[in-house]
Amino acid sequence: MRGPFAIFAPMAQTKLDLTGLKCPLPALKTRKALKSLNPGDWLEVHCTDPLSVIDIPNLIQQTGDRIEITERAERRIVFLIEKAGPRQPGATNTID
Repeated sequence: MRGPFAIFAPMAQTKLDLTGLKCPLPALKTRKALKSLNPGDWLEVHCTDPLSVIDIPNLIQQTGDRIEITERAERRIVFLIEKAGPRQPGATNTID
């Protein structure tokens, strides 16, 4: 890549297919996958477990990452999660 943005690495997107897995495996495998990503990377998670619509958003609230898109079809749930940067020392999550 050339030009003024050549020093920035492109963000990666990883797909995680968790179809057929039941609670708590989708949340546990999502947590493990997020640990291997760099800040700014994206994780696309495909699930079929109805409880994942509760478990994965709760996980993301704990990790400080961000769910950009949630798609729910007849039997499939898709989350697009952006990996957040490292938390600053002393930073806390607050809900206004």
